[in-house]
Amino acid sequence: MKISVPTLLIDKKLVLKNISKMVEKAERNKVLLRPHFKTHQSAEIGKWFKELGVKAISVSSVRMAKCFAESGWDDITIAFPVNILEIEEINKLAKQVKLNLLVETKESIQFLQKNIETSIDLWIKIDTGYHRTGIKWDKQKQIFEIAKEISNSSQLNLMGILTHAGHSYKSRTNTQILEIHKETISRMLSLKSKLVENNLGDAKISVGDTPTASIAKDFSDVDEIRPGNFVFYDLKQLQISSCTEDEIAIRFACPVVAKNEERLELVIDGGAIHFSKDFIINEEGKQIFGYLTKMNEGKWGTMITDSYVSSLNQEHGIVKASEEYFNKITVGDTVLILPVHACLAANVMGKGKLTSGEEIKLNCR
Repeated sequence: MKISVPTLLIDKKLVLKNISKMVEKAERNKVLLRPHFKTHQSAEIGKWFKELGVKAISVSSVRMAKCFAESGWDDITIAFPVNILEIEEINKLAKQVKLNLLVETKESIQFLQKNIETSIDLWIKIDTGYHRTGIKWDKQKQIFEIAKEISNSSQLNLMGILTHAGHSYKSRTNTQILEIHKETISRMLSLKSKLVENNLGDAKISVGDTPTASIAKDFSDVDEIRPGNFVFYDLKQLQISSCTEDEIAIRFACPVVAKNEERLELVIDGGAIHFSKDFIINEEGKQIFGYLTKMNEGKWGTMITDSYVSSLNQEHGIVKASEEYFNKITVGDTVLILPVHACLAANVMGKGKLTSGEEIKLNCR
């Protein structure tokens, strides 16, 4: 495969393996797998999910929901607090597919009741510890008021309670991930029982984050799981121990355009407009924007931890290399890099190449 510009490579076999493992886990637990498609945003990869039995998805915007509705998906949750300013597009979509929305304020519910043109399903967004969005799980009075507001509506149906345990991304061990999983499920079950006690329906429970979905085995107490990043995995997931290196299904291929022998630095064609500017901190306290990986007989090899992307400008990337690796590379070579954040990398690139050479679109713009 000829590569002359920064290219996001995708190993289809690894992607299918990652999807299959999550499908099998959902089947064992008898829960619905509703993967979050914001990671890949690809109609083609969406087909791979369908072929493995996935029938429902999550997305992060109305635009993304439209994109996947056009490619044949008809059960879609917009896993982002409803933006009432998009009511016109929401109404169009709700007439085409089974659309599920997230709410956490009375104002949103009252607006939807007045302006929605067809019956629609709602999930109450719950904060179980991430503290980004959602009503804090123990604010029961507030949650009950929201649930009653929905129940009193003729157009709105309460599906249940939904959370994203994004604080699992701050973990560093499987034990920490499992502790967050256990706490999340416990808090959601407690809230569900209180809703039932107050005659507010038999609420379903939806949870979704790649670390807990990857590491935890027991999801028997929930109704659906919504992981997204697992389709590719990345350096962040490896750092927090929610995947192994050989499960990461993407690599950046970047041409080397210059070398600095005094600093043992390689300059690559590949910057923030390709990788994003997400980074991890290694054990020495250094910012890492990507680790280089070996190439063995045309196949991806192991990670090289003493050679890494140390900084990114808009178009340029700087690789701090070991002396041994530096001396192996010449200007015009292409290096392989493990990206830190697969979701952002795929989105900013907008397209990728399968290792077989086929190009696929990776965003809904």
